[in-house]
Amino acid sequence: MPSNPIYLDNNATTRPDERVVQAMVAALTEHYANPSSGHDPGKQAAAAVDEARRAVASLIGAAPAEIVFTSGGTEADNSAVRGVLAALPNKRHLVISTVEHHAIIEMAEALEQTGVNVTRVSVDSDGKLDLDGLANAIRDDTALVSVMLANNETGVILPVGEVCRIAHARGVLVHTDAVNALGKTNVNVDELGVDLLSLSGHKIYGPKGAGALYLRNGTPFVKQQIGGGQESGRRGGTHNTPGIVGLGDACTLLTEHGAAEQTQIRDLRGRLEAGLGARASGAKVIGKAAERLTNTTCVCFAGVDGQRVTSELNAAGICVSSSAACASGGNEPSHVMLAMQVPPDLARGQLRISLGRFSTAEDVDRLLDALPTALDRAAG
Repeated sequence: MPSNPIYLDNNATTRPDERVVQAMVAALTEHYANPSSGHDPGKQAAAAVDEARRAVASLIGAAPAEIVFTSGGTEADNSAVRGVLAALPNKRHLVISTVEHHAIIEMAEALEQTGVNVTRVSVDSDGKLDLDGLANAIRDDTALVSVMLANNETGVILPVGEVCRIAHARGVLVHTDAVNALGKTNVNVDELGVDLLSLSGHKIYGPKGAGALYLRNGTPFVKQQIGGGQESGRRGGTHNTPGIVGLGDACTLLTEHGAAEQTQIRDLRGRLEAGLGARASGAKVIGKAAERLTNTTCVCFAGVDGQRVTSELNAAGICVSSSAACASGGNEPSHVMLAMQVPPDLARGQLRISLGRFSTAEDVDRLLDALPTALDRAAG
């Protein structure tokens, strides 16, 4: 691979912004004390954590006290589901969609082993959620509905606001995994109406290992990480001050520049998808008829192995993803493609191209130039 690859895999992770890196270095060298300590260096570290908390809250329209720092999106998702179920022991039913991230899907499977009932609500061929099916799924013993805000493979935006209206009319709480939506579409907890929301730093040009759970004031919740009174008693463990500071700075940058950034990225995706239609025979963009994130193109090609295509592109210095491989490493369609009824032969040729802050028109053109050869080699 060339020394400076073209990186078009921003839904997997983003390159940390240099401004975030600088803030984290300062936190490592200047605010190294434990934020729970009572001496002046500890208070300075605590102030840095508090400033980051305000930045995260401001980005999503929350109050700072409603932000619980976590180690990332997976912990936030796990804590949201387990924390609500633990707080409502007489309610043993969970509702999710069929296209959730594995952090929710595998959590639901684990909970089923403990006697929790799980209902999975389907989507149509465009990835749109069956709202009637969701309404019918809610029962008297439903503790929580968890529906992601935007799918990480297709970019399709799910109607979480409608989900909240349906669930809240039955007295049921709602969680949304907004990990892949934040920074790519408007995320405001009051406009959505959610009770809990997960986010992660490494998807918004911040660090890995730092995330947050929004927990609306008054939401029943039992902490899932035991071992201290941090986060107002909602998550034990010494604060990851540099990671939290990096997350806060990443959120500040999005608050200041996110809207303009998304306009630029939307234009790049238009260039990409126009080029796919003109230069890549048989390209089918998945979820194109639905509302999608501005940065995401999920495209499938019949008769090729998506993993081989990504390998060929990697050799040409271009980084994209194929989500066709299952956890065992085989070439099976992803659960999202299956849920959207994409034919298996087409789904196995899945590529996910996800643009970001540092993507350029030249990057898109290089991909379009390289793709026909990669497809030919993958089909051979």
